[in-house]
Amino acid sequence: MKLAEMIERKVTEAEKVCAGDEGSDECKVAWDEVEEISQAKAHLRVKLERDEDPMEEFCSGDPETEECTVVYDG
Repeated sequence: MKLAEMIERKVTEAEKVCAGDEGSDECKVAWDEVEEISQAKAHLRVKLERDEDPMEEFCSGDPETEECTVVYDG
């Protein structure tokens, strides 16, 4: 599911949960979920704009992992 669609769905869910009791814990949690997904979308957008290779970031933290090791047969 696309993040934009997920955000829309979560906003609708939050509005339903909060109808009648905007101060409830369930309402706060619902809006927290909306915020977390929105932040994830913004973070992804920034990464894509920078044109970063996801493996580069992964391997910078642990270059010895199997996925980051290049083996040359020669």
